[in-house]
Amino acid sequence: MSERIPQQQVETVLALDRLIHEPARLAILTVLARTDWAEFSFLETLCALSKGNLSSHLSKLEEGGLIEIEKSFRGKRPLTRTRLTEQGQLALQAYRAQLAALLQDSE
Repeated sequence: MSERIPQQQVETVLALDRLIHEPARLAILTVLARTDWAEFSFLETLCALSKGNLSSHLSKLEEGGLIEIEKSFRGKRPLTRTRLTEQGQLALQAYRAQLAALLQDSE
């Protein structure tokens, strides 16, 4: 016997922000929500992503206006730092609220 899944739950799942919902990007945003600025190498290590994969995800998040990327040099070495924008903070809060509501509705 199968239970009927409420349409509202399906709509909530479909309404989740896909830019944030991807696991690697969610991990990045979660880290950035707890820091002022995070260096590329810190995110790479903490999120267990390759340089290329992290760079790709950061580009998508920057294009979406969720993060700001700052490039400079430390001595002769390139330094890339990232932070969550105000828009990113609001989007992450909204995503978390949607997910919490979905989980609560499924109990």
